[in-house]
Amino acid sequence: MTLKKIDNLIFNTSHEHFDKEVIETSKTTPVLVDFWADWCPPCTMLTPILERIVHAYNGKFLLAKVEVDDGHNMKLAGHYSMRGFPTVLLFIEGEVKGRWHSSKPEHWVRHFLAEHGVNE
Repeated sequence: MTLKKIDNLIFNTSHEHFDKEVIETSKTTPVLVDFWADWCPPCTMLTPILERIVHAYNGKFLLAKVEVDDGHNMKLAGHYSMRGFPTVLLFIEGEVKGRWHSSKPEHWVRHFLAEHGVNE
């Protein structure tokens, strides 16, 4: 695997490695995927919330980051029918089990995770 780790719970991924790093990994551990861009203020607001939650859950899920302006990553965003950013997808057992668009408060994200069986 060519995970570009930020730490043991957060990693950057790309179109080229998405199947292996996200879909395959999600077969054993849920993966929350944040599709973001530098020019996107709501993306900047959401990042610290997601990072705080992934660390609080301590391994119950992983956080993958996909920068949509990087290379072919916009094709990946198109594949998952994204119309705006940030868009966040939750992969469990190799499939998208949930998604949302735009920045959300921490309590909303925690509720979203719990609805999909990911608990602290």
